[in-house]
Amino acid sequence: MGDVRPRRRHVLERGLTTLRRVPAIVIPYRGDAKRRVSSPLRAAVAVAMLGDVVEAALAVGRVLVVTDDPAVVPPDAEVVADPGRGLGAAVGAGLSRVEGHALVVNADLPAATRASLLRLADSALALVEARDGTTNALSLPDPLVFSPLYGPGSADRFRAHAPFATASIPELEVDVDSDTDLERLAGKLGPRTRALLAVHA
Repeated sequence: MGDVRPRRRHVLERGLTTLRRVPAIVIPYRGDAKRRVSSPLRAAVAVAMLGDVVEAALAVGRVLVVTDDPAVVPPDAEVVADPGRGLGAAVGAGLSRVEGHALVVNADLPAATRASLLRLADSALALVEARDGTTNALSLPDPLVFSPLYGPGSADRFRAHAPFATASIPELEVDVDSDTDLERLAGKLGPRTRALLAVHA
């Protein structure tokens, strides 16, 4: 019977290589951003959606939430102070803490799942475009590629800035800006958002 130590060492090294490839996930969050969601539930819906996105992200890798409201960040996610200069600056603050592959995922994607985030990570340099041409998520093998290009038409600007592929990932394509979006996603919402809406139905 041969010496099994070399094989064990190979398995360990392969495992460590896999771990190094696990991306960090940066999630920018501002609770006052959902102005078109009905006012009685707006704050609660934003927190619930954040919780669903963080839960999916924690199943993938390290999670950093960039926010001005650390009290709403779920346990096990790291809190990064929002510099208060808009979405691009918030994402930049999160990425400054990351070395290697990073995903940037908006906090208003309550249909996000572990599988959908892994699909995004497997897409290398890629973005997920929302229906209105804005950008819901980014995959950045090198965080230095990022530039603060958010706003109307941002997906086109990101593609002009660098060779971003457009990843078609349904769970990440539909964000929530209004009550209508919540109704359209009813069967795909994460558990926190689904439970909140059920209580107030």
